[in-house]
Amino acid sequence: MAVGVFAGIPVRDHRTAVQWYGRLLGAEPSFHPNDVEAVWQLAEDRYVYVIQDADRAGGAVSTIWVDDPVAEVARIAGQGLEPVDVEKHGGVWKYVFHDADGNETGIGGEVSPAE
Repeated sequence: MAVGVFAGIPVRDHRTAVQWYGRLLGAEPSFHPNDVEAVWQLAEDRYVYVIQDADRAGGAVSTIWVDDPVAEVARIAGQGLEPVDVEKHGGVWKYVFHDADGNETGIGGEVSPAE
């Protein structure tokens, strides 16, 4: 079975969200299907998108798994975004970020013992 994901994040303000997620994800959106959505391709068959939907904004929870979460969070910090929390579960860490609406995006992965 092939597996992919197309995960949505409802936001109040499309323009603000596109700027924030662009900084978090390190890229401009891959495409805009319409005036209220922006889509980033993270890997083959793996996408995340923001959609302007004020009634549902703020409830999304997701984690993006990366090879080197420490380096990725350092890159994100260079864009002016800091995690609000770090969860450590043995050798797996998740750095928690909140957008302006309170949606949670984690940047997670395995961390070497030296970290």
